[in-house]
Amino acid sequence: MPMMAPSPSKTRAMAWWLAICAAMVFGMVVLGGATRLTESGLSIVEWKPLTVTPPLTQEAWQAEFENYKTSPQFKKENSWMTVDDFKGIFWLEYLHRLWGRIIGAAFLLPFLWFLHKRAVDRPLAQRLGGLFVLGGAQGALGWYMVASGLVDRPDVSQYRLAAHLFTALVLYAALVWTSLDLFRRDNPTTVTTNSSFAAWTLAVAGFVLFVMVSGAFVAGLDAGMIYNTFPMMDGKFIPDGLYPIGAHSPFEDIKTVQFNHRVLAITLVALVTVIWVKSHKAGLDAEGRKLALILFAVAYAQAALGISTLLTVVALPLALAHQTTALILFTFALCLAHHVRASAPS
Repeated sequence: MPMMAPSPSKTRAMAWWLAICAAMVFGMVVLGGATRLTESGLSIVEWKPLTVTPPLTQEAWQAEFENYKTSPQFKKENSWMTVDDFKGIFWLEYLHRLWGRIIGAAFLLPFLWFLHKRAVDRPLAQRLGGLFVLGGAQGALGWYMVASGLVDRPDVSQYRLAAHLFTALVLYAALVWTSLDLFRRDNPTTVTTNSSFAAWTLAVAGFVLFVMVSGAFVAGLDAGMIYNTFPMMDGKFIPDGLYPIGAHSPFEDIKTVQFNHRVLAITLVALVTVIWVKSHKAGLDAEGRKLALILFAVAYAQAALGISTLLTVVALPLALAHQTTALILFTFALCLAHHVRASAPS
């Protein structure tokens, strides 16, 4: 029996469901940043994806603490900790992992229900199935990242951290984009603009993603803890000693990693400014102009937070705000790109 087109009410329900899932992933990324900044991510040294309950007895807490004692982080940095101290870093990582499981359930169960109600056509079903697989892979990649900090050094691989963030952002972008597709499906709008401007907006969204991943290398190497001046770095606009190890420098040399992130961030602000200026001549409707203005404002707020984070040697509240605002910037870049691209002539 061929699948019937879903009713407008079911389409809107699916759109809201995916929007909620995207919001949950947003929270997951922010929570992951908090675990990284508080160095809580290595507190749980085992991956038990089917376990959801925390230690409930003193004996269970002691057993969990004994496992943590085998980690490089405890041996090299936190050997002073007691069980009560350990609880302080355990809960954030536990919540991070639990939230990932909740997201999986929040996606899978409604997905199965919509399939049962024949509300999902084949292309959408394939897309949503791919998103579920991507979400599962993201969880496995998270453990792969954590495992890199349980061998010799009490820190995760910056490469695995960047890959973990990149996958989360791709998942988030796909959820947002698909949700917007469904919202527009039964409420189409017409915007007079051009394909060149649409390409610009999509490029900016991609560049935001690129800059955020570069920030993962800054975080992974603790590169924000040095050269805490702006706009000068080590007394110069372009410091000496960049790229000392060739092709590996953008990923492994702290000075180069921080310098590159600065340059990329400044470039991003310039690109967003260009988009805002172009938006006045691109024939956008009121919604498109509003999105361009918000994108412009958030980009400058994000730059200010980044500079403040650097000048305060990564003060925790500012660092969390910087990471969160980056995700807000990515969200509005996606919304603008979708709004323009969905209505631009091919």
